[in-house]
Amino acid sequence: MIIDGLDGLGTFMQVAATRSFTGAAKAGGLTPSAVSHTIRQLEAKLDVRLFNRTTRSVSLTEAGEQLYASIAPLMSGLQSAVRQVSRSANHPSGVLRLNVPRSASVMLIEPILPAFLEAYPDVSLDVVIDNGLSDIVSQGFDAGIRFGNVLEKDMHVVPVRPDMRVAIVASPAYLARHGTPRTPDQLQKHGCIVFRGTTTGALYPWDFERDGVRSAVAVRGRVATNDTLVALQAALDGVGIAYLYEEYVARFVASGALVPLLRKWSPSEGLYLYYFNPRGMPPKLRVFIDFLMKVPQAPARAATLRV
Repeated sequence: MIIDGLDGLGTFMQVAATRSFTGAAKAGGLTPSAVSHTIRQLEAKLDVRLFNRTTRSVSLTEAGEQLYASIAPLMSGLQSAVRQVSRSANHPSGVLRLNVPRSASVMLIEPILPAFLEAYPDVSLDVVIDNGLSDIVSQGFDAGIRFGNVLEKDMHVVPVRPDMRVAIVASPAYLARHGTPRTPDQLQKHGCIVFRGTTTGALYPWDFERDGVRSAVAVRGRVATNDTLVALQAALDGVGIAYLYEEYVARFVASGALVPLLRKWSPSEGLYLYYFNPRGMPPKLRVFIDFLMKVPQAPARAATLRV
């Protein structure tokens, strides 16, 4: 029956609480005449008298008492919700939903996760592993992380790691059986673990760079995947040569489980966080980005892998 009566109900609550039009006006920053006018409009909409007014006092009618008892809990809940929203707008809190490729999760999120959660106890993380270029807006994500600045123009982009070096790696057992490629072209004679795009299904060529000149090699092999964890495990098991990132495979290279190849041709690529918010960056995302930038890089972990 009342579509635009929330202001009137708020004023009604103030008058009922103070038992005074003057007191309600002071509490709401209004004039007594404005409060009186609002109450008259509300009573006209409801077609019932809510207050008994005399020159000495203001009291609720029976209908006013019923209305007050009914809406007091609702108004309290509404005020609490408004305060919570206002607090969230200025204080890092709530669930931060992130859409990231697995390698970015291993390199960026896993190393900082315990410290971030301890630093911001009101923020929860919901991390979805996705190696495609998903529409984070339609899927309800606060942000995404991707390699390469190949994002929609309406996205805000933050370079998280602008210079990450690629690593072409294979196990010692694979190299003992098949030999070591000395140039990118020789990869065409090897079994490579190829990355397949989630969205297009296309097999990605491997990019190389030397002396400022970039080139792409259409590699092939018996294993294709859209998951870097599968590619890494396959390389560790001697299935073929993988194209990953130095930070992602650092512990396995250090242990000798993988051998880096073609280092003179290894290119670098940026890792970017992107988000869409026309009103600005929410506090929970801002502190997460700050944390990514300030916390020293930790060795990438892959505890589930066999070494």
